[in-house]
Amino acid sequence: MALEAFNAGCNIIGIHKCGRNYGMCCAWAQMVDYDKLSMLIGSQSVTGQILLPNDIVGVSALAQGQNTIALQLGEGHSDQIDKYANIKFHRDQSAILIDGAKVTMKCRVLKIMHLFENETDCFVLLQVIHSQQEQDLSFLSAYKL
Repeated sequence: MALEAFNAGCNIIGIHKCGRNYGMCCAWAQMVDYDKLSMLIGSQSVTGQILLPNDIVGVSALAQGQNTIALQLGEGHSDQIDKYANIKFHRDQSAILIDGAKVTMKCRVLKIMHLFENETDCFVLLQVIHSQQEQDLSFLSAYKL
């Protein structure tokens, strides 16, 4: 199995659930194995609040030049606005994947944990079902926003 990792930067998690598109930009993400990754999602995230084990989600590590996508998905809440307006994306089952991203991964939510007893943020463990990497693109780093 080949390692197809992404850097902690501008990573989009997206899911179509209950007739609505949900998404957010998450900088706190990392590969933890060849086919597993983790994300720390803040308690304020509506996308994080609707996730359940076995959900199928998309994770898109954005490429340089996709700054406006990162900013658009990083603002507001998915239950109040259409975060995907004017963004090119496609769906694979319920996974929402951003077109033109450096890496796209269709993932299954394995586990959702709270790190500390009173902690409301959640630590999400995902298993990669399928991934695709664009060799000619470079990752968008959060410091460039």
